[in-house]
Amino acid sequence: MLRSSLVALFAFASVGSTQDVNEANEQAMKAAIAKAAPWVVKIETAGGTGAVGAAGGPASVRKGVGPTSGVVVGADGFVISSAFNFANKPTDIFITVPGHPRQVAKIVANDTSRMLTLLKVDLKGLAVPAAFPKAEIKVGMWTLALGRALDNEDGKTPSVSRGIVSATDRIWGKLTQTDCKVSPINYGGPLVAVDGRVMGVLVPASPNGEGESAGVEWYDGGIGFAVPLDDINAILPRLKEGKELRRGMLGFNPKTPDELYNVPVIVGNVAPQSVAEKIGMKPNDKITTLDGKPVENFKDLMMLLGPKYDGDKITLTVERDGKTETFKDVTLGGISATISQPFLGILPMRDDPEPGVEVRYVYPKSPADIAGIQEGDRIMKFGPSAAPMLTPITTGRTQLSQIVRAAPLSLDFKVELKRKAGAKVEVVTLKLAALGEELPDKTPPKSSLERALGKEKKENDKELEVGFKYDLANKTTGRKYWMYLPDNYDKNKSYGVIVWLHDAGKGGKEREGKDVFKIWETYCDSANFILIGPQAKNGVDWVANETEELTQTIQQAIAGFTIDRSRVVVHGMGNGGSMAMYLAFNARDLIRAAVVSGAVLNGNAKDNLPNQPLSFYVVAGDKDPLIKEIKDTNEKLKAKKFPVIFRELKDFGKEYLDQKTLTEICNWLDALDRI
Repeated sequence: MLRSSLVALFAFASVGSTQDVNEANEQAMKAAIAKAAPWVVKIETAGGTGAVGAAGGPASVRKGVGPTSGVVVGADGFVISSAFNFANKPTDIFITVPGHPRQVAKIVANDTSRMLTLLKVDLKGLAVPAAFPKAEIKVGMWTLALGRALDNEDGKTPSVSRGIVSATDRIWGKLTQTDCKVSPINYGGPLVAVDGRVMGVLVPASPNGEGESAGVEWYDGGIGFAVPLDDINAILPRLKEGKELRRGMLGFNPKTPDELYNVPVIVGNVAPQSVAEKIGMKPNDKITTLDGKPVENFKDLMMLLGPKYDGDKITLTVERDGKTETFKDVTLGGISATISQPFLGILPMRDDPEPGVEVRYVYPKSPADIAGIQEGDRIMKFGPSAAPMLTPITTGRTQLSQIVRAAPLSLDFKVELKRKAGAKVEVVTLKLAALGEELPDKTPPKSSLERALGKEKKENDKELEVGFKYDLANKTTGRKYWMYLPDNYDKNKSYGVIVWLHDAGKGGKEREGKDVFKIWETYCDSANFILIGPQAKNGVDWVANETEELTQTIQQAIAGFTIDRSRVVVHGMGNGGSMAMYLAFNARDLIRAAVVSGAVLNGNAKDNLPNQPLSFYVVAGDKDPLIKEIKDTNEKLKAKKFPVIFRELKDFGKEYLDQKTLTEICNWLDALDRI
């Protein structure tokens, strides 16, 4: 059929008449639109939050009251649409199928990998589209992006944007790319071939983001995506049964996660309680094939795993010690398999160049406390009880932290200690616990030995400018920021970083920066923190697509200082708090925690990764209009097993923090490098 349509499209080309070619073009596309019209539906919602943003980020896209789009996929009333259309959690959903009165709809199930939502209305005998075979979709084919948000009163003609297929197998093998204009107007509508068959369903998407609204910042920008209808039809039986579909995961991190193309996939950390651990994958395994297809680099692995779901089965081969190991019928896990971060129960001494890790605090009733580890003891070795020998801790707290984070909660471990009293060497046995909401029950003793560089303390460089500095700018991007470098800054101590992200409407105001500085000045001086306040790109509010530039600004601002990478924190209120959570999820190589007040997590939380830990402190006033959504944010983070502390302030609305909560946050910040 496509061939005959293309013949019709160019039937008059030999005549040499541009007018005739245009008329043929128009006729073919009108025929395709007319054929598709009966199963392109209008979706209307009511209630829910007023705005949504890129997943986990600030509310950068306002949800209007107008309709959106969907596609009939079952004659008995099933409709598929983009999950974006329901990101604001509407209380009521209505669907209008051409030729039928408006119907109340209910959500049946969601696909959180491809960001689709299946709905159901009480109708029978509906028209169902034919799928354009995924294997036959080629770059350069004409396409039509249809939607019902702007349809005419007669309900027959959907809105249309014309373009071509610009790429296939995008976003890790899951989506077809088009240059049609794709936006909230036609999210959920079909991408149609010129013969009227459906190539896919339009969704926002991003290679780096996740959630219902990842990729909305690209709308109408010549980069649009559609989930192939072939793939949708394959998962429809599961969705119709009400099964929530999630991305399939193995549960390991490669040694070089940022190198997609040039190196083989070598297993680094194997996540505790993960599928990879259960089947026996080990660090330094080299993955060579998946389902019989070669895996030469991380990109290959992501392309093969990307389309898979939780519960799908795969076959995996690895090279280990020169031999081939094959894992057959491996059942992939999903987000529900997210693991808790293992917890030993100590705070380490900082800036300590000696071998081992000196213990500066032991959490009561923690595994360390139960095993008899005490303040002042030095942990020299650590490893499974069944291992022939323990691992020496030669590079300090970073090494010990990495070992503990990758350790299974189910095993017994041995810890070799050099006791503070008498330097006696002892070995204790313990079982790790899951990290929860632990806070020190007292202010821990001195945190730093002041030997970060392995040298004795000396005076600061005379050229170093300490104190509060306003109206600074990144030399590369021009982004403005203010900064406080403690007056007592000493490069032989490691410093944490607090990045303040202003609320909407307060960017670029010197008074706001000074007010924040005055609140945090004393704590920064005593606990060794540098304070930075970047300005939103537009000077008003934060949007998700400035993450990369914002991260660059922070990194350049702290370059040259002695930074404790385990204590880099983003902090904000309202729109700034939402951006803080988004930045934490999307800049995990830099950020280790987020403190937010009166802020909502838009979309879903990302996965908890053992080698890039994140912690959250969430504050809400009980009179804040968004209190329910903020409580939902806390639940989303807990569901992914992130360590999160939630505090509801009595008789507070959108005010900042009370003194009691601020004091607790300071103690929490001091304990971010807990092990």
